[in-house]
Amino acid sequence: RDSTLMKAFPEMLIHRINDDGVRVFPLGSYDLMPIVGKLGTGVEVNEVYTRFTQGAFKQTNNPFDVALEGKGFFTIQTDNGERYTRNGSFLIDKDGFLVTKDGYKVLGEKGPIQLKKNNFIVDQDGNIFENKDYMGDPLRLVSQEENEWKNAVLVDRLKIVNFPKVRFIKKVGESLYRSTQYSGTASIIVDNRPKVRQGFLEQSNVNPVIEMVNLIEVHRTYEANQKMIQSEDAALGRVINEVGRV
Repeated sequence: RDSTLMKAFPEMLIHRINDDGVRVFPLGSYDLMPIVGKLGTGVEVNEVYTRFTQGAFKQTNNPFDVALEGKGFFTIQTDNGERYTRNGSFLIDKDGFLVTKDGYKVLGEKGPIQLKKNNFIVDQDGNIFENKDYMGDPLRLVSQEENEWKNAVLVDRLKIVNFPKVRFIKKVGESLYRSTQYSGTASIIVDNRPKVRQGFLEQSNVNPVIEMVNLIEVHRTYEANQKMIQSEDAALGRVINEVGRV
């Protein structure tokens, strides 16, 4: 590994460890050509991909926050087509649609999801229910005391998808992803769906201990390379001085 190339990434991950939806993205690298004798000319990035290991859960008790326990992605409608995310920090817009913080609509299997404030629940399978007793204004706030869920009706089910080769999906913006020719097309998960947890957010899957170890390793490699260069410089200086005397 080239220490200069690798140094920035552990620092950046540690800096963003408390951000929701931040995923680890390991690097692949290969040697640059040509090689001058036995002296390599450095490395360049060959591949950057996202590691979708499960992050810890943070309880928020916000009904608009949902987290996935298991493999899969929420589906988001954008101006450029469908995008996918594991960041379930959602809001409700002025028309009552469930949206991301950027204003993109969250999709159910029937399309965009329109809800009532404090008048919906999401079960572990992603089914969304609302209380028919309080239909009408989507922005009307229904208190927990008056909502006994005696007349719940199914609105939709969250469109949760996965890819044949998830490693090859492309990151777009902060926490959105899109399919590529290598990842394959997103498809709705039918069997072994991830567990949906309402009132929770999935935190970053960055492990601070591992990233600190990586950072220390990079610094030690940098110091070793620096000492080697200093030794080579001193040796070259001695050779030049000896040749000059001859």
